[in-house]
Amino acid sequence: MPPLWKPESWTERLAELEARTGDLKEVPLRRDVRSLGMLLGEVLREQAGDELFEKVEELRLSAIRRREALAESSINEAEDLLQKAVLGISTMPVDQAYQLSRAFAFYFELINLAETNHRKRRRLSLQLSGDAEVQRGSLRGTLRAMRRVGITSDEALHWLQQIFIVPVFTAHPTEIARRSVLTKRRRIGEFLERLDRIPIPDEQLASLEEDLTAEITALWQTDEVRSSRPKVADEIKMGLDYYEVSIFETLPGLYQEVSAGLKSEYDLDIDVSELPLLLGFGSWIGGDRDGNPFVTPDVTREAIRDAKSRLLAYYDRRLQLAIDLLTTSAQQLPVSQELRSQLDSYLSRLQTGADQIFGSHFEFEIYRRFLVCIRARMLRTAGQNIPDGESLEASLISLPSYCSAAEFRHDLEILRRSLAENKGLRLAQTLFDPLILLVRTFGLHLHTLDMRQHARIHHKALQEASAWCGQNAGTVPGALNLETRDVIETFRAVAEVKSGCSPETIRQYVISGASCVEDVLAVVWLARLGGVEVAGNATDPGLMPVPLFESIEDLRNAPGVCRKLWSALDYRKLLESWGNIQEVMLGYSDSNKDGGMLTSTWEIFRAHRALHEVARECGIKLRLFHGRGGTVGRGGGPTHRSIYAQPVGAFDGQIRITEQGEVLNWKYSDVVLAERNLELMIAASLDALARPNSRDPQGHQSGVLLPEWEAAFDALSATAFEFYRANIIDDPEVLHYFELATPVAELEHAKIGSRPSRRGGKASFSSLRAIPWVFGWTQSRQLVPAWFGVGYALGEYAKKPGGMELLRAMMAEFPLFIDLIRNVEMALAKADMGIASLYASLVPEKDLRDRVFSKLQQEFDGTLSAILAVTGQRELLEKNRVLARSIRVRNPYVDPMSLIQVDLLRRKRSGEDTPEVNRAIAGTINGISAGLRNTG
Repeated sequence: MPPLWKPESWTERLAELEARTGDLKEVPLRRDVRSLGMLLGEVLREQAGDELFEKVEELRLSAIRRREALAESSINEAEDLLQKAVLGISTMPVDQAYQLSRAFAFYFELINLAETNHRKRRRLSLQLSGDAEVQRGSLRGTLRAMRRVGITSDEALHWLQQIFIVPVFTAHPTEIARRSVLTKRRRIGEFLERLDRIPIPDEQLASLEEDLTAEITALWQTDEVRSSRPKVADEIKMGLDYYEVSIFETLPGLYQEVSAGLKSEYDLDIDVSELPLLLGFGSWIGGDRDGNPFVTPDVTREAIRDAKSRLLAYYDRRLQLAIDLLTTSAQQLPVSQELRSQLDSYLSRLQTGADQIFGSHFEFEIYRRFLVCIRARMLRTAGQNIPDGESLEASLISLPSYCSAAEFRHDLEILRRSLAENKGLRLAQTLFDPLILLVRTFGLHLHTLDMRQHARIHHKALQEASAWCGQNAGTVPGALNLETRDVIETFRAVAEVKSGCSPETIRQYVISGASCVEDVLAVVWLARLGGVEVAGNATDPGLMPVPLFESIEDLRNAPGVCRKLWSALDYRKLLESWGNIQEVMLGYSDSNKDGGMLTSTWEIFRAHRALHEVARECGIKLRLFHGRGGTVGRGGGPTHRSIYAQPVGAFDGQIRITEQGEVLNWKYSDVVLAERNLELMIAASLDALARPNSRDPQGHQSGVLLPEWEAAFDALSATAFEFYRANIIDDPEVLHYFELATPVAELEHAKIGSRPSRRGGKASFSSLRAIPWVFGWTQSRQLVPAWFGVGYALGEYAKKPGGMELLRAMMAEFPLFIDLIRNVEMALAKADMGIASLYASLVPEKDLRDRVFSKLQQEFDGTLSAILAVTGQRELLEKNRVLARSIRVRNPYVDPMSLIQVDLLRRKRSGEDTPEVNRAIAGTINGISAGLRNTG
């Protein structure tokens, strides 16, 4: 049989890769999906037998036909197919159900990899087109739009200089796959990428297919579900992996793209070394202790050590490469006196001459001698022993470590200047500009590590630590409780870190559940008790308390709280030490759980705008930290669209955004993907600052909020909030239904993350975290947090005279409303109320089950109708065919896994609570997450 990827002709293959529009550009994706499916089928037959393969095909074809019947409005046929599949699954042994769910999950693994490869393929195709086309959301496309409306090069540079974006990696919800599985995914992705090369001899094609099949086989033989809950240390390692996998290599190319875009669109010759710093990175992994007792001060220390170790090891590799490649001889070209003097100063510290240290090594290669000194200092900084006692670095081991990134960068810039001044600019740009850029970005610490704890815990700690008074002065105090000791020890650990060479490692302390000024000041009190210098100075940026406003009420009160805080004279002194900058965090997940999708979206927008107004009043520069989740129900959605949808005049270019553990692999598993994701953030920020659409007479979606639109959004939010609270939060039957009609209780067995799913206490909406709330609804195909209340509010507003016309006008022009509606539309497309009814059947109380599910079904139907009416579409995703196709391809594989999960839950609740059943349920959670591309 010829290789699966062998084309009719290589000319046709090239045409596919170069295709800009139409079906031709999608042919490679279809081929990858089809061929990977065939290879998986071969592996299934070989590893699990023909019977399992045939059962997979039977369920898959049944699911396809059911979807077709639904599309044809053949409801009875669709229901018959569904019940037949349910009956067949109910008679399976547990081990077969587990193997089936694994088979379907593996198909998703391969589809996801094929789609990821296609994203890279399409990006390459657009890059090959040169200036003829620019990708939507690209930096070059934004610059072009700016130039077309008359924005000058000086203005463009001004806006660019305002931008500083910090993606902040979090562990929760954790990427569900194990690290070993992620490694195998990357290998399969590399094979797919190699199959795109043109031309490839048949023998190599066959060999690549064999390698691919072997990797799929190895993946099948690997446990995809963790046998134990990951430790925080595992989450730290997983987050750090992405720097080595993509980020280190991505940044130089990304900044080159910025430089090239400025040249292409504005004819500006700006070297990468002259560009403003646009990106930094942060992390919560190892610092976020809110509700996670496993994040201890020692874990925080470990997270900082591991990050530094990864970074300095990479610097060392770059220095070794430079030593190998920079062979410029002083006999051929001069070396600057500045560099010679710095080298002499190093050698003088050793109280020995160059000849004694270097001998005949690098006799005229002054650059290499200098680089060896730099590397010796870096090894000291990393705390590494020199393995080879005879090496040059060993003889230089008494050189001091670098005590700041500025020192390291100073040495590199001395070297760069010397090269640039002596006909070596190209070498400087190739060998040292990328390294200097990384030092500017990462320092000696890699990323900032945020501390986070709940305001309630701080107040308890302060009360206990300050319990002494005159009445009890003669009594022996009791021991501090564990929470209070942890709070105090955490601040001591922060003080310890800040007394070292990289005090900028910890800059922010996030306060969950913040609702008043006292919540912020409590952190200042505790920090000072723990020995932390809160105010910034020339060498230490200090420790800034960052209030996180999460509930609807707290979002509404946030501007008033901040006005009071920023007006306090003592706090003003702290603000001055931080450069009159204050960071505030807005919580998407909890505000959604508290008030529903529509109200959460609107109240965050209003708080965002009002906080900027208050900041201007108080002379403060506000930096907002957006706590967005991976799913729509937790603030997720397209990055570019959400950044652009910020209020006009309420964005100064600085922004921090959480990157949830479950989306890190989707965004950062490859250099091309990481570059695209980071470029989207920069381009969206530039677009939101410059607003070229507002200068174009024919422009649309300028972001300007008309008074009638604001009044409409106010009305929509009020209606949606009242409806959501009455029907979800204030209805005790809903929480009971949720606990039984979703697999939320199985989150512990899935061993997804280190953090417990509840904050403690009896089951209630307040104790339930947003992540399991969204997880349960997502796994059960209901996705309630992403749409409930939206349809009712739209329907009620549409009844007003001119209501629907106004909503359609907002849909055409107002970015926030567009973002809301498109996100709801995506959630509706992923939901399946037919399958959700099977989850509902797990609730034993029939009357309660019928009441809650019929309420959900009615609102789902109303939301579907309202979304179609507002968008003017006949079906969901009519204007997003790529996503529609992706969901259509996935459904026949997600549906059987949902049926298997329902059956396994039913068995477990009937008494079959065994390790085998729990493992199989965890397998379905893994598969459905891969299929929907979300954990929760």
